[in-house]
Amino acid sequence: MTSYQAPLKDFDFLINYALKLDKNGAYCKKSEIDTGILKDILEQASKLATNVLFPLHYSGEVAGCEFHKNNTVTTPKGFQQAYQEFINGGWTAISGTEKFGGMGLSKTIEQSVFEIISSANLSFGLCPLLTQGAIHALEKWGTEEQKNLYLPKLISGQWAGTMNLTEPQAGSDLALIKTKAIKQDNQSYKIFGTKIFITYGDHDLTENIIHLVLARLTDAPEGIKGISLFLVPKYLVDTDGNITDKNDVTVAGIEHKLGIHASPTCTMKFGENDGAIGYLIGEENQGLKAMFTMMNDARLSVATQGVAVSEIAFQKALNYAHQRIQGKSPKENNALTIIHHPDIQRNLVHARCLIFINRLLVLQTASLIDKQIGNDKQAELLADFFIPIIKSWATDKALQITSDAIQIFGGTGYIEETGVAIHFRDAKILSIYEGTNGIQAIDLVTRKLCRHELSVFREICTMVSEFAAICLESQHEKISNIGDHLELAVEDLLQAGEWMYQKWGLLDQGNEALAGAK
Repeated sequence: MTSYQAPLKDFDFLINYALKLDKNGAYCKKSEIDTGILKDILEQASKLATNVLFPLHYSGEVAGCEFHKNNTVTTPKGFQQAYQEFINGGWTAISGTEKFGGMGLSKTIEQSVFEIISSANLSFGLCPLLTQGAIHALEKWGTEEQKNLYLPKLISGQWAGTMNLTEPQAGSDLALIKTKAIKQDNQSYKIFGTKIFITYGDHDLTENIIHLVLARLTDAPEGIKGISLFLVPKYLVDTDGNITDKNDVTVAGIEHKLGIHASPTCTMKFGENDGAIGYLIGEENQGLKAMFTMMNDARLSVATQGVAVSEIAFQKALNYAHQRIQGKSPKENNALTIIHHPDIQRNLVHARCLIFINRLLVLQTASLIDKQIGNDKQAELLADFFIPIIKSWATDKALQITSDAIQIFGGTGYIEETGVAIHFRDAKILSIYEGTNGIQAIDLVTRKLCRHELSVFREICTMVSEFAAICLESQHEKISNIGDHLELAVEDLLQAGEWMYQKWGLLDQGNEALAGAK
């Protein structure tokens, strides 16, 4: 089975030359890092991925996680040691605030590292993904007391974080949430309810797990306006952050899934006895606002996962194509490796182009998030617009690329021991969790496209038109042709956007716009 090699040259080109982020100050929340340090960071991440995480991928997926009778979950052999190496290297601290032990680096660097980790071992990478989301939500919405108590150990990786939204009757429709919160005299809350599909809801990698839980106060208004966000630790802690007692939080089981077997997907029970103790994040009945900080963070990371799983499947297919002898040259009648066959070349080149484009889109969106540190409101609007697009596009293409990788392997690709079918199974969840790709399309049309009377949409079309004009000025015929095609595409895109905007504004024709949301 081929090893994994991080695409370091691609990262260098995209970050330093295509996006020119070294010139735009998007490396970090400060300005004390240079291209040499960035190169070292990605090289060290590559070593961890290649030498520690990738060797555990196949064995971890075969073994899966185990749920025990004492309501605990254990991860596959080797994961605990790998996680210790991960946190010892400071990888959970990359984008965390320096005040609480983080490195203060940018979202761009965070996503670059996260792609490398996820390519090597997607199931392993899900644990720090959720922890990063919890960190960012607390940084933005937590009280100073909550930040001081929880952020240092989340950022260090000593504790992990989760996101608890889904319930048996409430998937994407969060208005149906039934988990309830009862306010106590000491300003804490008692939480009662069941959450399902909770990634790393329980595991043996960290000493504590900090659950961010959506729940409804007993006197809350109906619908999404009555949802609040609570911090509910697995183990309660004192004011110094020392673990005291087990909270009333129980894992009731783990799911048997199509893919990502080494990532425990849990059913969580809150308040089976006296009630799970939780603490309000943000304001009462304003939970969705806080949760979407975590959700948008996760959606960008899922797009990165799409690139990651595409990259490792491509590397395996490319390696196999160079080794597998099949067929002969029509002219010389000599045996050939399949890399020489046009059909194989076409599939590989197509995959390579899609991966490169999607990596660029992810890093560009991450850089827009970085610009928001300087209160760049336009960057915020653009990032919000791009997130549902890149989440859907990168994950849909991941399914296509991993399927094509199996096709290149032929019959051997359909056999588990080859190790390429794993990526096809893993890729499917990417188009489902953190909001299905259908939900992303609806979000794009109803919220992002129609916002501010199409102003953000028109700005993006203008950017593409300006690039098309530059292409048209080229003396190179192929580049000039790209400009021609882009101009026509922008005209069609503008017409489609205008049509959807008009239809969505009509009560009796809104479904026509949704029918075009894809």
